[in-house]
Amino acid sequence: MTDYKEEQRNEIEALQSIYPDEIEIIEEQPYYSFKLQVGSQDPDKFPDHAMSAVIQFTYTHDYPDSAPDMLIESTENMDDAQQESLMEFMTSQAEENLGMAMIFTIISSVQERLTDMMEQAAKDQEEAIERKKKADEEAERKRFEGTRVTVESFMAWKLKFDAEKAEMRRLKGFSDGSAKKPTGKEQFMADQSLYDSDVKFLQAEGDTLEVDESLFDNMGDLDLEDDDDDDDDDDPDYQPGDEDD
Repeated sequence: MTDYKEEQRNEIEALQSIYPDEIEIIEEQPYYSFKLQVGSQDPDKFPDHAMSAVIQFTYTHDYPDSAPDMLIESTENMDDAQQESLMEFMTSQAEENLGMAMIFTIISSVQERLTDMMEQAAKDQEEAIERKKKADEEAERKRFEGTRVTVESFMAWKLKFDAEKAEMRRLKGFSDGSAKKPTGKEQFMADQSLYDSDVKFLQAEGDTLEVDESLFDNMGDLDLEDDDDDDDDDDPDYQPGDEDD
């Protein structure tokens, strides 16, 4: 008949000699319950990703013919998915080693597992940084490259450009002082409202339009000969003394 108590006690003594600083006995009765802290190897190699876990083991009445109760009490640099993965790994290790003292084997396997997880986390971060760098470089390249031109996009741009250029020339013609300004007649002919306003005015007055004849009483006092003199001055063939003729 197997003396489970004796085998369990012997394993505890061996574990205390191997892990004097890492093991903590919680209770001895009815069965041994203890904690062990285990971490990844070479943590200084990847200090930002170094992982460790505090695992609690409790013997069952027929350990090692049955697996011990195991609990991950705390971890460092591990998310929930990684903790779940580690728990599944420890369970499989226990099942593979039934019938023999297995705590040392489980702890050693966990240490290797944590080392692999640490290295993978560091690799994932490095790849993420590299992907971001390439994405930033691609975005910068596209920014300088601009929009790829097609025949359709060029023709659309050309029509818009020509229209804007024509509008600028039109506006410049209005604002340029050297540009030819329209005469009064041209303005009158161009602006139909000027003609319409006179017509409407006359229509509105109708037969009631009155003329103050007194305004013309002094017409005889006006020196109208000045106009004739002006006309003579305007004649290029005019010579002084021609008046006598």
